[in-house]
Amino acid sequence: MKSKWTAPGVIVSVAFCANAVAQSSDALLDKLVEKGILTVKEANELKEESDKGFTTAYQVKSGMPDWVSALKFNGDFRGRYEGFYADNPAFVDRNRFRYRLRFGATATLQDDFEIGLRLSSGDPVGGFSVNSGNPVSGNTTLQDNASRKFIYVDLAYAKWAPVHTPDWSGSVSFGKMENPFVFSHIIFDPDYNPEGLAVQLAYNIGANHALKLNAGAFVLDELASFANDPYLGAAQLRLDSTWNKKIATSLGVSALAIKSGHNLVNGNVPNVNRGNTRDVSGAPVSNFNPIVGDASLTYTLESFPAYAGAFPIKAGGDFMYNGGADSKNKAFSAGVTFGKAGKKRLWEISYQYRYLGADSWYEELPDDDFGAFYEVQQANAGFAGTGAGYGGGTNVRGHVIKAGYSPYDSLTLSVTYFDAKLIDPNPAGSRSSIRHLLADVMWKF
Repeated sequence: MKSKWTAPGVIVSVAFCANAVAQSSDALLDKLVEKGILTVKEANELKEESDKGFTTAYQVKSGMPDWVSALKFNGDFRGRYEGFYADNPAFVDRNRFRYRLRFGATATLQDDFEIGLRLSSGDPVGGFSVNSGNPVSGNTTLQDNASRKFIYVDLAYAKWAPVHTPDWSGSVSFGKMENPFVFSHIIFDPDYNPEGLAVQLAYNIGANHALKLNAGAFVLDELASFANDPYLGAAQLRLDSTWNKKIATSLGVSALAIKSGHNLVNGNVPNVNRGNTRDVSGAPVSNFNPIVGDASLTYTLESFPAYAGAFPIKAGGDFMYNGGADSKNKAFSAGVTFGKAGKKRLWEISYQYRYLGADSWYEELPDDDFGAFYEVQQANAGFAGTGAGYGGGTNVRGHVIKAGYSPYDSLTLSVTYFDAKLIDPNPAGSRSSIRHLLADVMWKF
């Protein structure tokens, strides 16, 4: 049977061959320089000619226009066991298996432009729309007699980075993008990818210090029946410093604000998390314009038993105060991490304590894996019936313990344990503690 090459197949094959050819030719030129047959200048000129020749061949084979200088594919697959356990007899312990698949492509264009696309698995949001995926999760549950599963657009953006000097770097991004800010999980779920406009600017203060400004304006919803759509604006200033080979610090101060938050009623956006105080219309009663401060210190040991490399120990935390709420307006987290998984034979162990007041922040944005049990839903929360069940978001406090190990560069094994309870149980005095276990196996490519 004759095999047929599709366009993606040609692109992948050419890209693979390019890498192999480039490595072999560069190694040969380096050896000729080492033996004194070529000068460094002559070798660099030959490398440039070789690169130009490959670029032309790549464009012909792939069909890409000449202004596309690179096309890269990336992704990951994560298999997960998830368990929920509670002492309250009203809660039914739950066990489930899930996966998350992400596959993306990034096109680098001439004149400092970049276009990115990533697709992701995900379950539709129950009770909202079968066409909408969960904004804070890419997990798909194994269920429904092996039914066909959903794929959603996870990233779709354009980026322009015209500033790139030894001291300065700057970019502008538009679309659905990776979160441009450096925040902990009490502010944004790690799977949350905002939609709108972001600006990032960095200045290197010498070789060991970097001052960074991140700012953005994002759409939370577009409402045909309201004149004032809800938006999120944020600005963050950071100072990252490396004091010596062992000590590094990071400091940040941020301001966030949600415009027209009164239009974020339960029926207008996916009602995934819980915690905010709401009025009879289902709208949050408080404004959200918090100030956030964060700090971390990393001390790196030269070595550590059973760890293949320099061993980082990182301690840090953050504090958030929402002046738009009269009470229940504070949140914070603090913790320590030993090691860092992600590369072959590296591991990590971490502990963190989290506290999120009910109206410290918009409930739909924090980590949805950190939650507790509502025996009865809060007033006007918008869930069906009594609304009893697990809920992440705000109005929760507790502990997070995580351990991870990477036997290979492509593979990481991890276990995360959450032990959390409601700050204000509903009804008052009810047992709200939830023990939430995640066991993950993730391959990246």
